[in-house]
Formats: sequence, structure tokens, C-alpha cells
Amino acid sequence: MKKLAFVLVIISTIILFGFTEKEKIKSLKLGKTAPLKETKMKGVSGKEFSLVDLKKENGLLVIFTCNTCPFVVGSINNEGWEGRYNTIYDLATKNNIGMALINSNEGKRKNADSFEAMKKRSDDQQYKANYLLDKNNNLADKFGASTTPHIFLFDKDMKLVYKGAIDDNVKNAKTVKENWLLNAMDNIHKGIKIDPAETRNSGCSIKRLK
Repeated sequence: MKKLAFVLVIISTIILFGFTEKEKIKSLKLGKTAPLKETKMKGVSGKEFSLVDLKKENGLLVIFTCNTCPFVVGSINNEGWEGRYNTIYDLATKNNIGMALINSNEGKRKNADSFEAMKKRSDDQQYKANYLLDKNNNLADKFGASTTPHIFLFDKDMKLVYKGAIDDNVKNAKTVKENWLLNAMDNIHKGIKIDPAETRNSGCSIKRLK
């Protein structure tokens, strides 16, 4: 009887785990067209922009970001990738590529990732790129964006040509060995194949609505 009860507990646990485990987020596949590219999103400037609005002749760079994640803003242990955003913007502009910073942390919208907090963050960090609010994390869901930051680079036809991380060292920009994103943007401009076209993205999970 005790053995039967133990088996039933194990089975119940497995079933419960199967129902409660979240399905792994699958990101947009390389070569696919940017989804929701004409959907308007409110920017910290007060104006609304779509991805198409921000695209330039050679493409568009989309970075999912936020105000709170240590991988973005930095911590005792790392510098954070946010400090490289303006350098990235400058290179994107040089290569005639548009850039959008997207905040999809709908789960924190009443707190540190509110629209007002986004405006303050943009002002404090002097973002050159437009910082847009992704209402109800709609864009993140369609992209399959999972972390902050998460990078998606599109070519002139709005086809995905690179996704993943900015570089290989969140701790210190001066010790970066692999500048994946910067190399990808250079390659778009030169018409050279991007390799690698995909890297592993690292960061905090996007705080979606439950």
C-alpha cells in the first residue's frame, strides 16, 4: 500500500510539472521577415514609431532592453552592455542601419520599467537611439525575444541576418575578444556573409505578463 501511494505521488508530481513548466521561447529564425514591423510603439520622445519608420537603407538593429537588468545597466560584477549602446548606434548610423531600443518588461510596467522610468533612463544615459515601449510585450512575443539584452539585426529587406549577443564580455568593453554585433553590421555594409549569424544571448528574462 505504501509503495502504491509513493508511485502515485511520483506520477502526480510528473503530471503537475508537465502542466506548469513554461514552454521554451523560440526566437525568430534567421532569414525571416521582422514581425509587426508596421506596428507603432510609443517612444520616450513622445512620438510613435514602427520598425519600418526607423529602418535605414541597409537595415535595422533591434535591441530588447530594460532599466533594471544587471546585464544591461551593470553591477558590482560587470560593466553592463548599456554603456555600449551609443557606440553601437554610431556604427549603425555609419553603416546606414537604423536602431531601436525596445522595453518589453510589461510585468514591471508599474514600477522600474514604467514609461516615466524609461524616459528618465534615456535622459540619464543620453541614448541616441529611440527607446520604445512594447505594450503587452507583443513585439517580444512575436520575435521570441527572451532576455535583456537580446539582439536582432535585419538587412535592407527586413530579413533577420544576425541574432544573439552584442559581444563576448558584459564585464568590460575593453577586454572584448568577439565583437559579434559590430562585425555583423560591418558585414552588412560590405555585402559579406555574417559568420557567426547566431550567438547565445545572455541576460535577465523579459518580464512578461502572467
